[in-house]
Amino acid sequence: MAELATIARPYAEALYEAAGAGAAALTTQVDALAAVAANAQLRQFADDPKAQVSQVREVIAGVVGADLDPKLGNLLTAVIENGRLAALPEIATQFRALVNASAGVSDATVYSAYPIEAGQLAEVVAALETRFARKLNAKVVIDPALIGGIRVVVGDEVLDTSVKARLEQMKVALTA
Repeated sequence: MAELATIARPYAEALYEAAGAGAAALTTQVDALAAVAANAQLRQFADDPKAQVSQVREVIAGVVGADLDPKLGNLLTAVIENGRLAALPEIATQFRALVNASAGVSDATVYSAYPIEAGQLAEVVAALETRFARKLNAKVVIDPALIGGIRVVVGDEVLDTSVKARLEQMKVALTA
């Protein structure tokens, strides 16, 4: 997907520059646009030569439901005009990364075999922030295959303390 990332980067950087200090406030709307653009039926409609840019823009804005920020409206129009609607989820990912980098924050995905209560999650996040030496925005994903423990992904770093990982390590040790 390096090609998609290459296509998305200029759009994400342009939106970040245009938003300036208000970039963090746009992340919710950018994520909503990305979720809508990920829909295959919508992309098929947008790729139809008979569909006009204004029609596609109105459909997407209608699905998002909120009043789009003018900067996002301009981005959406540019993306549609250039046939890059499929890149919108990657644009959102890169935009969020730029916002996080400016705030000194990283997104973290915590995979757990069981649901984590809010109090426990706060403790886990505090420990992870110490471990990774930065503030984290954590989201929890339930993965029963882990059996127990957690697996944390922060950017390209992975911390795996799950039972599944320990069993795999034991298997490798025993078969070596």
